[in-house]
Amino acid sequence: MPTPPDFHQSHWDETLAHHVTARAGEWLAEDLGHECDWTTLATVPADATARLDVVARRAGRIAGLPAAAIVSGVVDRRLTWTAAVAEGTAVEAGRVVATLAGPTQSILTAERTVLNLLGRMSGVATGTARLVEAVAGTRCRVYDTRKTVPGWRLLDKYAARMGGGWNHRHGLFDAVLIKDNHRAALAARGIDAAGAVALARRFVGGTFPPGRVAEMVVEIEIDSVADLEAVLRAGPDVVLLDNMALVDLAAAVAIRDRIRPETALEASGGIRPDSVGAVARTGVDRVSSGWPTHDAPWLDVALDW
Repeated sequence: MPTPPDFHQSHWDETLAHHVTARAGEWLAEDLGHECDWTTLATVPADATARLDVVARRAGRIAGLPAAAIVSGVVDRRLTWTAAVAEGTAVEAGRVVATLAGPTQSILTAERTVLNLLGRMSGVATGTARLVEAVAGTRCRVYDTRKTVPGWRLLDKYAARMGGGWNHRHGLFDAVLIKDNHRAALAARGIDAAGAVALARRFVGGTFPPGRVAEMVVEIEIDSVADLEAVLRAGPDVVLLDNMALVDLAAAVAIRDRIRPETALEASGGIRPDSVGAVARTGVDRVSSGWPTHDAPWLDVALDW
């Protein structure tokens, strides 16, 4: 069976490191304004040094350690960040995940920004891991969505990967995904769902060089099994089955297997830890969920003497 193209997958690289470095000053400015940490200056001697542990107060999946190291260095190059676990590690409550050493004033100034970064990213990773664990034993992959904090998408998507998930498209620029409002606009011109796929295929083939055409995912969202057969014959890489009942998802899998097995089926809509297992067992290839990035709780991490 041919393997359809897939979306770009995140990993820690120079692009992400630059992304964090470029934004660290803005994050720190939320605490410091255009002034400084007056409490620390008033109470902590300038020559004091310390070594503090970054501790997970709850069990979870750790993400964001390289980013925290960068932020610490922006605060003060004399600070030393030492990771005690690997990125993506599942830890128990009470586990030391890193240490931060150096001038005490700088540690205290960096504390909240570093912990916010780790808490958010580890929360996304932990939430994603819950979904991944719930589909274990099926062929279904868990994908993230574009429902991310503005300005944080690269970090949210990287964190989802650290939780064992897969990245859906990073933005409007790296795939063709024909959603309900696109279809509504096309319907006004008399173009149905299958016609929308054909239109997209012609556009991609006539716009991009061959290498980019091979990488460009063409996906369409449908909300009725009645549309699926015609859509499959138009040749999409992925069909997104939106808010369908379990019985309809299973029917869609049977239709896909008969007509175009190489097209991936993606279920979406209300995908949460308590529902994802049943969805996966219908036979769909993937689920996409915004739950880890907009609903999963942050992981509680603290800086302890």
